Amino acid sequence: MAKKSKNTFYITTPIYYVNDVPHIGHAYTTIIADAISRYKKLLGKDVFFLTGTDEHGQKVEKAAQEKGLKPIELADQVVVRFQELWKALNIDYDFFIRTTQPIHEENIQKIFKKLKDKGDIYKGIYEGWYCDSTEHFLDEDVPLEEGGFKICPECGTKAFIVSEECYFFKLSAYQKPLLDFYAQKPTFVRPRSRMNEVVSFVKQGLKDISITRTTVEWGVPVPDDPKHTIYVWFDALHNYVTGIGYDWDRPHFEKFWPADVHLIGKDILRFHAIFWPAFLMASGFPLPQTVFGHGWWLKDEAKMSKSKGNVLDPHLILETFGPDPLRYFLLREIPIGLDGNFSHEGFIHRVNSDLANDLGNLVQRTLTMVHSYFGGKIEEMDKEEKADKALREEFENSKEKIIRFYEDYALNRALEEIWFFISTVNKYLADNEPWKLARDESQKKRLGRILYQAAAALRVISYLLFPVIPVSSEKIWDFLGEEKSIEDESLSELKFKNLKLGQAMKEPKPLFPRVALKDFLKEEETRQAPPKKEEKMDMITFDEFKRMDLRVGEILTAEKVEGTDKLVKMEVDIGTEKRAMVAGVADVYSPEELAGKKVIVIVNLKPAVIRGIESRGMLLAAEIEGKAIIPFFDKDVPAGAKVR
Repeated sequence: MAKKSKNTFYITTPIYYVNDVPHIGHAYTTIIADAISRYKKLLGKDVFFLTGTDEHGQKVEKAAQEKGLKPIELADQVVVRFQELWKALNIDYDFFIRTTQPIHEENIQKIFKKLKDKGDIYKGIYEGWYCDSTEHFLDEDVPLEEGGFKICPECGTKAFIVSEECYFFKLSAYQKPLLDFYAQKPTFVRPRSRMNEVVSFVKQGLKDISITRTTVEWGVPVPDDPKHTIYVWFDALHNYVTGIGYDWDRPHFEKFWPADVHLIGKDILRFHAIFWPAFLMASGFPLPQTVFGHGWWLKDEAKMSKSKGNVLDPHLILETFGPDPLRYFLLREIPIGLDGNFSHEGFIHRVNSDLANDLGNLVQRTLTMVHSYFGGKIEEMDKEEKADKALREEFENSKEKIIRFYEDYALNRALEEIWFFISTVNKYLADNEPWKLARDESQKKRLGRILYQAAAALRVISYLLFPVIPVSSEKIWDFLGEEKSIEDESLSELKFKNLKLGQAMKEPKPLFPRVALKDFLKEEETRQAPPKKEEKMDMITFDEFKRMDLRVGEILTAEKVEGTDKLVKMEVDIGTEKRAMVAGVADVYSPEELAGKKVIVIVNLKPAVIRGIESRGMLLAAEIEGKAIIPFFDKDVPAGAKVR
């Protein structure tokens, strides 16, 4: 095949199994891939980012049976949840592959037949200890437990003896080719400690592996022998070539293959670092550049899993904070190769300290001063002084380090360096005290220079943060009055002086509202609580009813909460004051329909923080098939009038 262009970049996530709903672990892998993809696009690379779902196999078959569904019906339901989560996390993938798609199934059969005809796949009988959970046979050196059974070292579940006719792949024939390849390409597996694990395992000797089953119906049928279905790992791993166009879009396949990075969890390293390159060698495909095995996010010091009941639903965090704080926390907290223990305290600290205090306050005070002292435009300024030059040079030094860290996929180090520069800018403002210079008209040009330097710093900060927190970065970019998008400026062109003098800047809005840990935990606990069974009507006294302060509220303004489908933020006049409220009504009413309407509001309800917005009150509405229908007043009544 033609040699791949140096200007292309192909990155993949593992394809996620559809026997369960997505959780923080799935989100972590996909956020890493998205950040790397966005960074490469800033370099001007032609990027292809593949993700998707693994939909065949025994686990899916069993999970579907338990729910009274066909396997494809279960897959269709769960796939939507992954796609909705990627949308909520602002994941910008290029193609979502499903292993039930014809383009995948048909080409798996072609590859299987090619290797069978070549002699690398043959029929035989296999007997061994099989784990249903990970869908693989255990190594022979896994010890027997008391009682004469074995425990899968990967997942901790009980394995079973399986004996059946199957097709084997001649993995043993690829021991030396694999070891030679590892020696020539020591960066194939990262981090390096995991490369050492892989080499050590292969040196112990490789045995041929079973790649079909006769006892599992839910899978791709073997060509010319349909009582066999192709085993999940042979099926799943080939998504990386079928998803990029193998045998259905040859020019696209040749443009992007081989993959630059297969991003995976460390628990599936062996399949990607041993089985996968051996399959590729057998088929004559060029091998990927890197398999990067990241660590796990733990909860209570244990790997998250449904069976342990310790998975974290990212939607609970996204509903309050939106995507950027979660993306930032997961990428900043630990190096990609290490495990991390998720704590709500650590997450809230990052939001309040790093995002709200350091970055958010820098944006707010810089642009507020630009508006207060210059009406939103800095049109003249003094020449650069020593302190100004030092700030610019600090950016140039930081930029080089940040690029090196991004290139090495050390995203947490890149973020550390960006935050060091943010601290430098905050110190620059504190040392130069522009709020004092504003009192002296003769210092106007000096004041202009200081605020220009700070605004120019915000511009490059937002650019360098774009791969990690794209929504917030674009907001800062927009506040600064930039007309072109961030992605229209290549990283090589990013310079401190690119902020145009005289550019009209917008008044900033808060980017990261601070959230109290106790409030967030209480809200999360409420959301996680199982729905209560319908009970008999709870009778209350008239005195209890009188405790509710119901008033007429006039909706002054309404706007959709960014990143949500149902939430609307409103400013409501309740007679004595104007309050911000959030209601889940955007699936029924547009913001334009709500503005000017008069509604019934409970005004003495305790405030709740929703998506970082403090909602002080609640609209009354009828719930019909999950949708909120608001009763509006058809006569002119004053805002604040009591409702009894």
